[in-house]
Amino acid sequence: MFYVYLLKSISNPEQRYIGQTDDLKKRLKDHNSGYSIHTAKYKPWELVNYFAFSSKQAALDFEKYLKSGSGYVFSKRHFWK
Repeated sequence: MFYVYLLKSISNPEQRYIGQTDDLKKRLKDHNSGYSIHTAKYKPWELVNYFAFSSKQAALDFEKYLKSGSGYVFSKRHFWK
């Protein structure tokens, strides 16, 4: 399975992150350990939502959509706490 996930910083709740992976548990652990330079300064992170896809391309397309203007509005309305 391939996952698109939404993270929110616990230390700075206004900071959000959208990513994709094929190992969700490992990727969340990596974010909270500081391995990702894009998220290290806002750790720790909590998982807000995730979506599972059977194809990598579908996951990549959905991640790209969520990072677009209309996808941002859609995700803000439906997925973020």
